[in-house]
Amino acid sequence: MALLDVIKYEGDPHVFAMKYPREDIGTWTQLIVHETQEAVLFKGGQALDVFGPGRHVLETKNIPLLSKIVNLPFGGRSPFTAEIWYVNKVQTLDVKWGTPSPIQLQDPKYNIFIPVRSYGQFGVQIVDSKKFVLKIVGTLTKFDQDTLLQYFRGVYLAMVKDEIATYISQRRISILEINAYIRELSEQIENNVKSVFDEYGIRLNHFYINDINIPDDDKNVEKLKAALSKRAEMDIVGYNYTQQRSFDTLEGMAKNKGTMQSGLMGAGVGLGMGFGAGGAVTNQFSGLMKNLDTNTHTIQCQKCKGINNADQKFCSHCGVLLHPKEATVEPEQVAKVLCSNCQSELDPKNKFCPNCGNPYNPCPYCQTDNRIGASNCDKCGKALPSTCENCGASVQPGDKFCHMCGQSMIKTCSNCNTVLEGNPKFCPECGTKLQ
Repeated sequence: MALLDVIKYEGDPHVFAMKYPREDIGTWTQLIVHETQEAVLFKGGQALDVFGPGRHVLETKNIPLLSKIVNLPFGGRSPFTAEIWYVNKVQTLDVKWGTPSPIQLQDPKYNIFIPVRSYGQFGVQIVDSKKFVLKIVGTLTKFDQDTLLQYFRGVYLAMVKDEIATYISQRRISILEINAYIRELSEQIENNVKSVFDEYGIRLNHFYINDINIPDDDKNVEKLKAALSKRAEMDIVGYNYTQQRSFDTLEGMAKNKGTMQSGLMGAGVGLGMGFGAGGAVTNQFSGLMKNLDTNTHTIQCQKCKGINNADQKFCSHCGVLLHPKEATVEPEQVAKVLCSNCQSELDPKNKFCPNCGNPYNPCPYCQTDNRIGASNCDKCGKALPSTCENCGASVQPGDKFCHMCGQSMIKTCSNCNTVLEGNPKFCPECGTKLQ
């Protein structure tokens, strides 16, 4: 049997433990352990000793148990069979992990199931070489990063799934927003996984989640993103889903060549699809018409420009009194109404000036005649109703859509798309002449 003189290992830094390939060892053999290593000597499945960095001579003085197990003679150079494991003590920070298949989680905000993937990396360091080799290495000849991931995949994947599901459920956070909380999630998973690694002599140094993503080709994800995009569009323009359906219904009624009654029945049946027949259709349509009727009688707050129902006394946005006494003009207080064109006296009941034929455009607050197209009253300064260019209906100040035909009342510059207020002749942003 050969007697080895020098034993050492210089291998891959990504290998955590490696069994020396030869087992025929003799006393007085020199064991070399590098600064970042430890060596564990085994005989008959029993760990005899752990050697730190340096040069060690294998003899009974260094290994008291060796003489009892091998029954070596005192002094001399004697061969024996044993195993030597080299353990890498370097701190490794680039152990990458990932979910092999999507995790099905229910979004608590939108109540739909979405497949979720996640990946990241963590760092480890062997702190107890003897425990590590005894409890996890076993009969292997090499233990590297791939082996580590294979052994602990079930642990960290279960922790990742449980923590993400618990976090979004308790916090009521959508899966689409979860990436904003990755740091906190990483810390929670690290605290839970750390105790499992400790049992095997391994220290977990940081556990990072790099990303939590969802597949773009999933049908539920596509529907959710489309709905969120539509809602964002409504928020920007300034109307909600109920108003959108109201506009669609009125547009269909306007295009219907039949009677108004058939148009209303058609609209009711259309809105009732999916809600049942009979009474369900009637309730759904009556609720819609009530909502339309409410939206047509509104008043704009002069302080914050918020839109309120006409029967409100105070603004629901800023709390200001909507109908101050100074803004109320009693009929007997209006001595004369003069034509804005020829200054002739008008009867408020007339629609045109009897002297020059100019249309009577009264202020709803003080009855003063104003020029056609004026945005504010010349006398009291209040906002005046505007006329829909599509159907000619009178639209209250602040309304962004015509309540009769759904035509947008927001005017923009054809050149730079700047929102125009009032009736300017030139764009205040780019100077383009307006029609």
